[in-house]
Amino acid sequence: MASKHRLDLLVVDGYNVIFKSERYMARMDRSGVSDPFEQARELLISDVAAYAKGKYEPVVVFDAAGNVSPDRPYTTRGGVRTIFSATGESADSVIERLVTEERLVPRAVTVVTSDSTIRATVGGIPVTKISSDVLVHDVDELAVEYERENASRQHQRMTLEDRLSPDQREKLWKLLRQ
Repeated sequence: MASKHRLDLLVVDGYNVIFKSERYMARMDRSGVSDPFEQARELLISDVAAYAKGKYEPVVVFDAAGNVSPDRPYTTRGGVRTIFSATGESADSVIERLVTEERLVPRAVTVVTSDSTIRATVGGIPVTKISSDVLVHDVDELAVEYERENASRQHQRMTLEDRLSPDQREKLWKLLRQ
């Protein structure tokens, strides 16, 4: 059986990225009624899925300390594996463990964080390090590009002329000239 090529691993320090971006902070629920990070996490996971598509196997790590529900299972949504650190364990420790495990495989790893402790700890390991600001910038550009393409598609669907074949258009123009 042929082994399939594994994509590079992308490890994202979830809350570090959320706190670096107005895009995610705007999704914070400050009502105190529910988990204040729920919508911000969902948007980040969606953005990471789009960012990683075809290039990386993405993992987003969140620190469970201070969460409304710290006992969260590992989940995968949209191809993004989500890990919450265990109670008493930092996200930094989870990220370091993931990087070390992948180094033994061996497999290329990219870590997204602006946390200087993590960047220093994984510094001796051959990984690519991207700051949270860079990911946020790239995701913002992807969002703008998506909106532009979506608006263009919507416009194309809205005009009758764009939906007609050249032959149908010619027939219509002939009818209108009569």
